Amino acid sequence: MIEEGKPLFVQIAEQIEDSIVEGSLVEEGQAPSTNELAAFYRINPATAAKGVNMLVDKGVLYKRRGIGMFVAQGARENLLIERRGIFADRFVEPLIIEARKLGLTTDDLAALIRDRAAQTQTEGESR
Repeated sequence: MIEEGKPLFVQIAEQIEDSIVEGSLVEEGQAPSTNELAAFYRINPATAAKGVNMLVDKGVLYKRRGIGMFVAQGARENLLIERRGIFADRFVEPLIIEARKLGLTTDDLAALIRDRAAQTQTEGESR
């Protein structure tokens, strides 16, 4: 889990976000406590708390006094929207720019993506 060059608290926040997006942490469900996160990842509780607080600031988690942290209503959809935007910026835009350089039309590009997706699916099924 630990990546070099990326702050631990950011990695903690991303792991929690991944769990929400994947559905293992559901909306209105209880999130792991900072102490649980600290013990699991063998990090300082203050570091874990910083990651959790990042998500509170984003509106992904909220605190129920005396009970713990919970996943906010709409958190999954908001994270999906955010991640789709990041995906588009990081992958789709450069793909479109390169496709233009190669003289590919939108239809050509869509056909390439469909073909590769079908190929990848076939390879996955044969494993």
